[in-house]
Amino acid sequence: MNNHDIILRYLSATGAKKFVPRAALIDMDGTLYDSMPNHATAWHTLATEIGIPTTREEFFLYEGATGAYTLCRLFNRAFGRDATPDEIKRLYKRKTELFAAQPAVGLMPGAMRLLEFFKQAGTERIVVTGSGQDTVISRLTTDFPGLIYADKIITARDVTKGKPDPEPYLMGMKLAGVSPAEAIVIENAPLGVMAGHRSGAFTVGVTTGPIPRAEMEKAGADIVYDSMEQCAAEMPALFSEMSSVTLK
Repeated sequence: MNNHDIILRYLSATGAKKFVPRAALIDMDGTLYDSMPNHATAWHTLATEIGIPTTREEFFLYEGATGAYTLCRLFNRAFGRDATPDEIKRLYKRKTELFAAQPAVGLMPGAMRLLEFFKQAGTERIVVTGSGQDTVISRLTTDFPGLIYADKIITARDVTKGKPDPEPYLMGMKLAGVSPAEAIVIENAPLGVMAGHRSGAFTVGVTTGPIPRAEMEKAGADIVYDSMEQCAAEMPALFSEMSSVTLK
């Protein structure tokens, strides 16, 4: 399907007359940073420590969710109940320690180029992450100078419902002062794609990990790219097409 048809399909599904992206709402782990392998290792190690059988790969599916969501999911599977608030606080602290003990993560190839394009296009950049870990969040403004600002970041600490609920992206839209038809979401995992789709924004899935593109499409991605580099390279053409598509 070409860009014209993809945009028209989005307009038809949402009822919007035109899509003019004034804000880009961008996930952090696995999109801006190549951090998901470290997160997966930390979660898998934690689960092993508390006696819950898991695979390292399954945590890529939970990317974008809050720590509480992931812990409750594991506890319900293993013990038939949610984790208590005390357990969540203690275990997420341990997970954070395991993550911090690993080598520092690098920028995702293509992330800088994509943010620079959004800035040149006059599109505001809002980071919307399910993480609450300052080891990475605190790097955003220095690693992406002039592209990301401290007051334009939504984290797990700002929401009551994390991804796949649309609340984080709706908060991002409110922060940017835009409607769903003026927002484009960039996500690399099904839960985040679901949150973006449910918010009404045009949602881009990027397969930067082991999750098949079919899972992104199933979660509601309007378009899927095979890498952040491809996303950055093809975004100008997508934006150019947007200006000519109107729902009759």
